[in-house]
Parts: sequence; C-alpha cells; structure tokens
Amino acid sequence: MNNLQRLQLETKGVKLEQDELSIYLEENELEPFVEYNAKSATSKRNIYRAALNILESIANDVSRMKSVKMDDTTVSDFSDSIQNRIDQLERKIRTLKTDDQLADTNFFMLFAD
Repeated sequence: MNNLQRLQLETKGVKLEQDELSIYLEENELEPFVEYNAKSATSKRNIYRAALNILESIANDVSRMKSVKMDDTTVSDFSDSIQNRIDQLERKIRTLKTDDQLADTNFFMLFAD
C-alpha cells in the first residue's frame, strides 16, 4: 500500500482526484507513490495531518453546509459532524509522537555505583 492509498483509506467517502490527494500528501511531507510505512509514527501522523487538511477544505465549502432530506430523515448537522471529526483528528495528531520523539527516552539513572 502506498501513501496515496493509505490516505484514501483514511478519507473514505471523500471524492477527490488523485492529483488533489497528492498535493495534500506533499504538503505534509509524504510522497504519494512511496510505500506506506505502517511502523513509522511520523508517516502515520502525516497521513492524519493530510486527512485533517482535506476535512478543513471540505468544511470551507459553503454549498455542503445545508440541510438535506433523505428517506424522511433530515441531515442538517453536516457542519457539526465534520467539525467534530476535525477536532478528533486534531487531538489524535497532538497525542501522536514522531519517530524522533519515540527515539528519545525519559530514562535516567536513579542509583549509580
């Protein structure tokens, strides 16, 4: 799986062209067609950052912020739902460590000979 496919997995249901998704990846320091490294905390964090950027772009689309009625159910809280997802991603990104942060340990010697 490459970075582009991983981003598509994270943003299911969002219809964007491959070129657009590639730009979001490149803005977050990832090459679209490079193999996704699932063991890299930095890669994971950057995928989430790219997904967050996509959701923020969608949230700026005024035409999506209207009430829609489907099967006798009103879907009127699209902006609230997307904002909640944006907030979730922001919290997740803040708590994720990068590869460099994982390498640094908080180890110290309490007793020395």
